[in-house]
Amino acid sequence: MDKRQLLAMAEKAMESAYVPYSEFRVGAAIVTKDGKIYTGCNIENASYGATCCAERVAIFKAVSEGEREFEAIAISGGSKYTYPCGICRQVMVEFNPDMMVIVGDSKGDYREYKASSLLPEFFGPKELK
Repeated sequence: MDKRQLLAMAEKAMESAYVPYSEFRVGAAIVTKDGKIYTGCNIENASYGATCCAERVAIFKAVSEGEREFEAIAISGGSKYTYPCGICRQVMVEFNPDMMVIVGDSKGDYREYKASSLLPEFFGPKELK
């Protein structure tokens, strides 16, 4: 999948965001190793701790459908680069520390990182063995 196409899907997912408090829409699109794509948007809650980020919504949708192997995730927050929060970074490295994280802006420009580079010295499944 082309990175700009994936970012376009993330941007489209922003339209469904439920953001009555921050009014900051975020969309994400994740690609499995088999090429399936799942999208997500951020969903806020009056009890801020119950809010869920777009990245986790996309990952959890995929996991709930049986997916476990991910290649890349694209994140769009509109006009500026929007990076995943710490919790989302932890969820990403849980499934694939080498997952490509693509952050883009509304002009079609993007930056890419390995998930592990966004969360150095992460705590992962092997630490539990």
